Amino acid sequence: MIRISIDAMGGDHGPAVVIPALMTVATRRPDIRFVIFGREELVRPELAKFPKLAEVSEFFHCEIAVRMDDKPSQALRHGRWKSSMWKAVEAVKAGSADACVSAGNTGALMAMSKFCLRTMATIDRPAIAALWPTTRGESVVLDVGATIGADAHQLIDFAILGTGMARSVFGVARPTVGLLNVGVEEIKGQEEVKEAGRMLREANMASMNYHGFVEGDDIGKGTVDVVVTEGFAGNIALKTAEGTARQIAGYLRAAMSRTLMARIGYVFAKGAFDRLREKMDVGRSNGGVFLGLNGIVVKSHGGADSDGFAAAIELAYDMVRNNLLDRIEADLDLFHARNPHALTSRKSDVVIDAKE
Repeated sequence: MIRISIDAMGGDHGPAVVIPALMTVATRRPDIRFVIFGREELVRPELAKFPKLAEVSEFFHCEIAVRMDDKPSQALRHGRWKSSMWKAVEAVKAGSADACVSAGNTGALMAMSKFCLRTMATIDRPAIAALWPTTRGESVVLDVGATIGADAHQLIDFAILGTGMARSVFGVARPTVGLLNVGVEEIKGQEEVKEAGRMLREANMASMNYHGFVEGDDIGKGTVDVVVTEGFAGNIALKTAEGTARQIAGYLRAAMSRTLMARIGYVFAKGAFDRLREKMDVGRSNGGVFLGLNGIVVKSHGGADSDGFAAAIELAYDMVRNNLLDRIEADLDLFHARNPHALTSRKSDVVIDAKE
């Protein structure tokens, strides 16, 4: 059985979205079990609507719920040890859950996850990895907002973390990896990026195929399986892509309703538009994965609907099923055994989420 702990109070909609999503996943995955944390007066009525879900779930009342506008420091001060978010993360540390999923405050979830689970032995900074729809399928992009700025060694860590995720989620034995840069030429970019590229090329790791530098338009093309960058650029790229998708969808809706002929044309092309809508739906790729921690934590988009939250749960399920942490630890051990100097001269300061 795979056990997933759930912060039922997170997100814009709380239990009203979370609980139906759990039922959806339980129907698809008969080997899944849930450990749910939240306020009893809000969660129990929703659970009562799905008797079969109650059979595969445990519920624990938590009086405190982290608010979406809480700063990470506030969330730690008021919610540590007792909030639904903390309890869901703590369940992973205690071994009563294999992964945690929350749609709550990103900065608070990262702060609690890092405080409770700690980073892996050779990791300075955790990263948030996102599944990115491309013309070829999907790619892993990281970091998309956990830490701002990264030196060469940290970019290499991100590459190893992203490779482990790609191997677990995509089933690719040797994913291709690219460093996001302002050009593909080796002489371009910041010194940290150029140094990381040189070290990855020389490492010649068996678990990854280092492609080289990639540019912004390569993300959507799916040029590589894993795109590596630091959190500032990654978060801007993510939010830009989401906004562009909504903008194009708005243009299409307006164009299709403008004239009678356009509405008639839409009827004949509805199948094509439905496929386009599926491709552009950010909810279908919902779930940012906190990588580099001693446990699996998945952050669902706060505004996700039931299907979107279910996608985040299934992402966590897949990574547990495919031994994500074991793959990452093996790759880290191999890299640092070959490159012992990479453990020295690292930055000690950690910045958690730009919203902090």
